[in-house]
Amino acid sequence: MKLTSAKALEMLENAKGKTKDDGWIYHSICVGNSAGKIAKALNLDEEYAKTLGYIHDIGKSVGEFCSHVMNGYNYLKELGYDDEYANICLTHSYLNNDVNCTAGAIPEDIPFRTEFIKNHKYTIYEKIINLCDLMCTRVNVTLEKRLIDIMVRRGVYENTVYHIKEAQKLKKEFDDMLGYNVYDLFPDVINN
Repeated sequence: MKLTSAKALEMLENAKGKTKDDGWIYHSICVGNSAGKIAKALNLDEEYAKTLGYIHDIGKSVGEFCSHVMNGYNYLKELGYDDEYANICLTHSYLNNDVNCTAGAIPEDIPFRTEFIKNHKYTIYEKIINLCDLMCTRVNVTLEKRLIDIMVRRGVYENTVYHIKEAQKLKKEFDDMLGYNVYDLFPDVINN
């Protein structure tokens, strides 16, 4: 079953007030809107990119925040949505096809997740969501500011430098595809 950006936004609206903090909802809206801008600039499907961005953290609406990756994947599968929508819940947190390349502690081993991330060929849309997840709080910020924000909240771990280097490579990949700095799409990023 296909998911629309309107339905994804409705899911976020319905989650308001039902978790310990609604910040993730505003972050998800920022990720979706930002993903749409990048997709449009690359002549890709803007609405599809928005949809994936809006739902990437939907697992936070159905369980513990620390388990949101698997919770979101399972939740969307149970609702009958196509794999591509459930997959974004898994792929958004891990760069470079490596569950250890994440913003935070190396996660506990969940064999399904580890194998999926290792063997999954990331789509351009999944990479857009990876980047936007690292450029959004409630608003667009620089990658560096967001990474510092994450380190302040979650701490620094043995995989932190690896993750930062891969995040910078991902941004450069998009700068190269666009032919200009991705921040140029977000004029307020410097003020934020």
